Amino acid sequence: MRAVVQRVSRAAVRVDGEVVARIGPGLLVLLGVTHDDDEASAVKLAAKVRALRVFPDAGGRMNEPLGDREALVVSQFTLYGDTRRGNRPSYVAAAPADVAEPLYECFRAQLGAQGGIFGADMQVELINDGPVTLLLEA
Repeated sequence: MRAVVQRVSRAAVRVDGEVVARIGPGLLVLLGVTHDDDEASAVKLAAKVRALRVFPDAGGRMNEPLGDREALVVSQFTLYGDTRRGNRPSYVAAAPADVAEPLYECFRAQLGAQGGIFGADMQVELINDGPVTLLLEA
């Protein structure tokens, strides 16, 4: 399981021009699931994301976790795109939808996050705060 975690001032997801999720200050998580992932992976990675100390404390140092801030999770199978052989990514490492969707929903529930629509063509808008962007793997 891979996650690109971005600290944002705000973020939103649109499907067919309609906003399906929107957050203020918090974390936007792009989540990719591979064949070997399971519920334990989703729970572990969600706990890691929740505990990340990427928000400024009173002194301006990145020392605070998500806390009461919002989170938005978007499924992102392209995180498992492999371009080692040519210019067209191969996505064979990405889990099929029937495996990935329940794990995406488990991760989202563990994080208490809003979400996009799994498998939909989504437009993601964000204002990256900092900027702070991390790549995590479970």
